[in-house]
Amino acid sequence: MPKDHINKAICAGSFDPPSWGHINILQRTLNIVDHLIIAIGVNNAKDCTFTVEERIKLLQDVFKDEPRIEIDSFSGLLINYAEKKDVKTLIRGIRTMGDYEYEFQMALTNRKLNPNIDTIFMVTEGKYSYLSSSIVKQVASLGGSVHKMVPPNVEKALMAKLKN
Repeated sequence: MPKDHINKAICAGSFDPPSWGHINILQRTLNIVDHLIIAIGVNNAKDCTFTVEERIKLLQDVFKDEPRIEIDSFSGLLINYAEKKDVKTLIRGIRTMGDYEYEFQMALTNRKLNPNIDTIFMVTEGKYSYLSSSIVKQVASLGGSVHKMVPPNVEKALMAKLKN
């Protein structure tokens, strides 16, 4: 591999909101890549709590001291976005067997669409396996504490959002 080659990967998701489970996957991915693009998928059919711009800002705040991370958004097929960014590796976080089954099917589909792009499954640490953005939002909306589920800036933004 040439010395000027930069090992890049994309980790895509909705990140609505970003949780410690997401952060765990993203930080551990930096152990295997030189440059990580966190790509927020724009899905107009999905009812999101935070706008894409707000999610980008939340993640920028979390990773403000990490120059190897780029935060972006995309719409359409992830595989097309990866081609546009000239990235050959997708990182997909796995919490449960249900996640695995879905992600496995998506990886095979992506491989069929572009055999030059690989998918790596990153299993979250067990202490975060229960976490999902939906759980975080449900707990917060019912008045529960989410400080062990999300970074402090995300908790603050979520509480402010729910007050409105």
